[in-house]
Amino acid sequence: MNMNRKTLNNFEGCLLGGAVGDALGAPVEFMSLKEITDRFGPGGIEEFAPAYGKIGAITDDTQMTLFTAEGLVLSKTREAVDPTAAQVPLSVYHAYLRWLSTQDRSVADKMIAQHGTCSMIDGILIGFRELHATRAPGNACLSSLKSGVMGTLQHPINNSKGCGGVMRIAPVGLVEPPDKVFGTACQIAAITHGHPTGYLAAGCLARIIAEIMSGHDLLAATSAARRTLEDRNNHHECTRALAKALDAWKHKPVSFETVASIGQGWIAEEALAIGVYCALVAGSDFQKGIMLAVNHGGDSDSTGAITGNLMGALLGRTAIPQKYLEKLELADLIEEIASDLHALSSKF
Repeated sequence: MNMNRKTLNNFEGCLLGGAVGDALGAPVEFMSLKEITDRFGPGGIEEFAPAYGKIGAITDDTQMTLFTAEGLVLSKTREAVDPTAAQVPLSVYHAYLRWLSTQDRSVADKMIAQHGTCSMIDGILIGFRELHATRAPGNACLSSLKSGVMGTLQHPINNSKGCGGVMRIAPVGLVEPPDKVFGTACQIAAITHGHPTGYLAAGCLARIIAEIMSGHDLLAATSAARRTLEDRNNHHECTRALAKALDAWKHKPVSFETVASIGQGWIAEEALAIGVYCALVAGSDFQKGIMLAVNHGGDSDSTGAITGNLMGALLGRTAIPQKYLEKLELADLIEEIASDLHALSSKF
């Protein structure tokens, strides 16, 4: 029987869960598994550790997720007033330019001249000083946004399939309906990542989250996303990665080494597959899922964020241990954005 998950608890769970996974992975992002276990013990990192000068620090993954959400909220709000104004990818692109301005103030004047003052001061996020912190942003995101050209499916901005397109896409799955979510997510990821795998992985994650919010369990949601994926050109890298994750879930022991056998997460299909695997293995144990997702020699914050998005959407905020929420940077703001997305979704 399907379960309605279009509740504030699940919206908050998705965004807060992603941020918790991001923050848990941040201190070990550039460490090998041996370095992690040497420092934190054989169980790996289990609690927030110092990163970027604080405990519970979010990275560019959560920053960009929040700006994705802000672009969606602004676009959908305008659409309600004027249906002809609905341009979701463009609105999210402008939100990403605002994020870029928080990372590199030298480009702000140029972007205002090109896109207009209103686009560059829109929303509330640029008013939060904490979001102006530089937290190892991805080169593909920075270079594509600095180019002054918006990447599209028809006109790719580059040939990158890094995980920067998929790690920020969860809000799309919360507000777009299942029949539109895959395509919208692909368009948004293609703003900065032009390789088909880079944006198809994002489409797949957003579809999985949309199916979860519609009441399906993770396995059924993943199966639905795979069917959509297989109808797209150039799907094979993503479908192979998901098949590898499902095979590991069915046949391999649960271990950090099994996660590593799926990949490192620096590229989109591997980050997606690790997130799906860890969430499937963990079941209802949120902490187990994000610990598996971050304890490997790869892009720990991104795989932690994706796993946290999936498990938070499934289980809700109440499944996230309070010890994480109490120390999470900008938790109140993340809750506010989740509430905005929830209110928005109820209107469509």
